Amino acid sequence: MVPLLVVLPLIGAGLTLAAAGRTWVQRAVSLSVLTAMLVCAAVLLVAADRLGPQVMHVGGWLPWEGIVLIVDRLAALMVIVSTTVTMAVLSYSIGQGRSSFDDESDGHAPLPVFHPSILVLAAGVTTTFISGDLFHLYVGFEMLLAASFVLLTLGGTAERVRAGITYVLVSLLSSMIFLTALGLIYSATGTVNLALLAQRIGDISPVTVGLLHLMLLVGFAVKAAVFPMSGWLPDSYPTAPAPVTAVFAGLLTKVGIYAIIRTQTLLFPTSRFDDLLLWAAMATMLVGILGAIAQDDIKRMLSFTLVSHIGFMLFGIALGSTIGLAAAIFYVIHHILIQTTLFLVTGLVERVGGSSDTARLGDLARISPIVGILFFVPAMNLAGIPPFSGFLGKVGLIQAGAADGGWLAYAVVGASVLTSLLTLYAVARVWGRAFWSENPEGITGRGPVRGGHHSALGLGVLLPTTGLVVVGVLLTVAAGPIYDVTTRAAVDLVLRGPYLEAVLGPGATL
Repeated sequence: MVPLLVVLPLIGAGLTLAAAGRTWVQRAVSLSVLTAMLVCAAVLLVAADRLGPQVMHVGGWLPWEGIVLIVDRLAALMVIVSTTVTMAVLSYSIGQGRSSFDDESDGHAPLPVFHPSILVLAAGVTTTFISGDLFHLYVGFEMLLAASFVLLTLGGTAERVRAGITYVLVSLLSSMIFLTALGLIYSATGTVNLALLAQRIGDISPVTVGLLHLMLLVGFAVKAAVFPMSGWLPDSYPTAPAPVTAVFAGLLTKVGIYAIIRTQTLLFPTSRFDDLLLWAAMATMLVGILGAIAQDDIKRMLSFTLVSHIGFMLFGIALGSTIGLAAAIFYVIHHILIQTTLFLVTGLVERVGGSSDTARLGDLARISPIVGILFFVPAMNLAGIPPFSGFLGKVGLIQAGAADGGWLAYAVVGASVLTSLLTLYAVARVWGRAFWSENPEGITGRGPVRGGHHSALGLGVLLPTTGLVVVGVLLTVAAGPIYDVTTRAAVDLVLRGPYLEAVLGPGATL
């Protein structure tokens, strides 16, 4: 079942492209493919949790000759949550009926392009999660880049094309750094297989290891929007349509975080850059949230909080301990769900109020109470209000920082608490201005002008958004069992032995 996670969405992309003139076929194929992926990932998670990492040597080639696909607990968790949010976003886009994929002059979305692109995006995301070698990881990144550029520029407006060009240039820069590092790694070790690299990386000089490590970190940090390499994100994401922005916010930066987790634990377990990562985590938290509280537009505010909360994940990775990694993995799962939900709710706000600018909004809690509830719940979750999953993830990270005991770890703990308080201020400010205050004079909102919010919000967009809000709440309810799985995943990451034995065979050692 391992290769199905990549093969199914690619086959689905081809079928939806061939069925460009039949919208109902595209929708049926896309939803069926994502459902099948979700089932496969759930089965593989159970298998990986009970039996160990599930491995496929593509084409029957040995690990040092060909591509290896591997699904351990971490990869399976990431595929499940990424497929879940992709299904919700796809359902939302189908339910729009009238859409903002183009410049709203006629309201028709270019669905023939959207469905193949979203499936290629899903294939690229999954490829990065289950790749057992660095070059195949690079291929996954490039699949993401191609699909995301198409999605980001849907409609072809000047603003979207400009944002797309910025995004592509930054992504290509990070890809060049990554590819250069790949060439140097192969030259130094004779392989790009992660398990073999874990065995051979210690045989080369510490200076060379440090250079390769730093290049990989920079390449992945750009994709993850780690400060100071995060300036591209708030200018790129808000221009896209609501479904595209939602899936980007949920997934694209997390593939960079996943790559950092995998390489830090497997290749560089005794990292000389842990302190640098702690400084980067603290700066990312604070700079991102300060940018968020300065924004009037909800999309831009959420984009800056997205940058800020990448710092929480980086904090757990930098600590390098089992409890730090477990909390970081849990927080990644939480953040994918909550950030995607908030961007979808912002799409509902635009449909009701005609804008995402809080200066042009007001009284939305009365105009559309359901939108108010759908925003309030994930917003409080993002801010880390008890007992939501955001609070649980942050408490885990704070405990890991306290267990580390270093002054820098305590400084990042302080920064995380301050960031949480400022996140609460940022979302409360949006709530007060957009939902609670009186509507600005002369601004009536798009929904009421067209006959009330009930005509602007159909079940097609409400159900997927509500579903993600419910999933976010269920993450809180099931936090104990999920945290247990993330802890077992973290133990395997720290030990490294289970991964090596799964790829190279019993008895493989470091």
